[in-house]
Amino acid sequence: DQYYNNQKWLKRVSKNQQLSSHKKMNTLFKTYSEKYDFDWMMIASLAYQESHLDQNTVSHVGAIGVMQVMPSTANDRNVNISNIYDLEGNIHAGTKYLRFVLDHYFEDAEMNELNKHLFAFASYNAGPNRIKRFRKIAERQGFDPNVWFQNVEIIAGRKIGRETVQYVSNIFKYYVAYKMAYEQIEQDEAILTSKK
Repeated sequence: DQYYNNQKWLKRVSKNQQLSSHKKMNTLFKTYSEKYDFDWMMIASLAYQESHLDQNTVSHVGAIGVMQVMPSTANDRNVNISNIYDLEGNIHAGTKYLRFVLDHYFEDAEMNELNKHLFAFASYNAGPNRIKRFRKIAERQGFDPNVWFQNVEIIAGRKIGRETVQYVSNIFKYYVAYKMAYEQIEQDEAILTSKK
């Protein structure tokens, strides 16, 4: 609820996303999200957190593009997508890697779909083996190992600082803002259509 009431997130995403000007990128998010069974707005939110949707972004450690994919990740046999310098290849590689992480590390976990996605995002940032270890620590300390917010995120914050906690929180905020922005666009289009 707190995210829905915080209008600055909605304004920031709407302004920076300039929704209609990113149609090609959104089409790719939709294509690969459908292929790998994600909500495309979740993938777009991760990309916004990673790069502010700038395919030319290269991090100090060599992560490439919109999804900030490491060449070693793209070349891994579980991803095996060659051209991450290309927008489509980058979105494909990042989304396929997320699917691998979710299936390999969280598929059998007794958690809801939202938490599976949140843990996959945390893993995208901090590494899946580290997040797996934090879940075990969380359980030993009386937290729910299948819930990110207010549970495993607390352990992550204690063990590695705020970066991953803030990372997942930001993606979720952006996701809520995307949903609100697109719902507003759909409402506006429906009103315009009804007036014709």
